[in-house]
Amino acid sequence: MSDVELRVDAEVLRALASGARLDILRWLKDPAGNFGPQAVGDFDVEGVCVSVIQDRAGMSQPTVSAHLKILHQAGLVTRRKIGPWHFYKRDEQAVRRFLDTLSAAL
Repeated sequence: MSDVELRVDAEVLRALASGARLDILRWLKDPAGNFGPQAVGDFDVEGVCVSVIQDRAGMSQPTVSAHLKILHQAGLVTRRKIGPWHFYKRDEQAVRRFLDTLSAAL
């Protein structure tokens, strides 16, 4: 495993060290089943709007945005801006790569 892979894995581990971020990742795995309807955007195309995640999490918008930023920096979610809204989707390939790397390391 290269030094770059180790740094990336450490960043992902830090991102996953929060129960709130783990909840968000779990919810994003099945957005239609975990969130109510959203006024703009399709869960499968654009992702989930921050305000919809905020409602489910019961946290302030800045707190949810901070959690999402950490998940995005770790490469676990993708972000898309449409107008004034930000939408997030789980990056299933990145999650799978990390789990495979973790499994191989253990």
